[in-house]
Amino acid sequence: MTPAQEDEVLARIAEGLVYTESEAASQNSERRTEQIFDYDHAPPREEGRRRSLLVDILGSVGERTVLLPFHAAFGSNVHIGDDFFGNVNLTFVDDVDIRMGHGVMIAPSVTPTTTGHPVHPARRVDFARYSGPIVIEDKVWIGSNVVVLPGVRIGYGSVIGAGSVVSRDIPSMTVALGTPCRVVREITDEDLTTRLAGR
Repeated sequence: MTPAQEDEVLARIAEGLVYTESEAASQNSERRTEQIFDYDHAPPREEGRRRSLLVDILGSVGERTVLLPFHAAFGSNVHIGDDFFGNVNLTFVDDVDIRMGHGVMIAPSVTPTTTGHPVHPARRVDFARYSGPIVIEDKVWIGSNVVVLPGVRIGYGSVIGAGSVVSRDIPSMTVALGTPCRVVREITDEDLTTRLAGR
């Protein structure tokens, strides 16, 4: 692929248009598969080595980050702020950027996926797909087994209930849940005296 062709593909990806596996192959050097394997198998006592690997893997990473064994398509397209907690089996489908702010908490088995595929099978030849970046703002808490779909932004301080499929933007300071995920209420000062999101 010529540099001009590569630029054309990158422009299509940035616009959320369909592109193929062959067209995206020039991006494979950005995959951090080996480093992710090493990170996931490094003993917890090797804190310095794990931190160094994480810095090498991710596009950017803040301070005081806890990231338990995880998966990523690239790793290099993931950006994490300070005071981040990611529980086990967090799977980043990061064909384009996934940006997470400060103080984000993520429960087990969450999948932010920037990429989907056309509905018609004739358009899925060569693993054709489209991608849209994901933004998770500061202080968001995401429950277990949540899937966040391409192009979604989750606003500051929001809570996403376990098992939800987030297919649209979620406003700041709200509790949202379900499939598809919908806002069920705002977060207010009354929540300073309660334990549960639903009460």
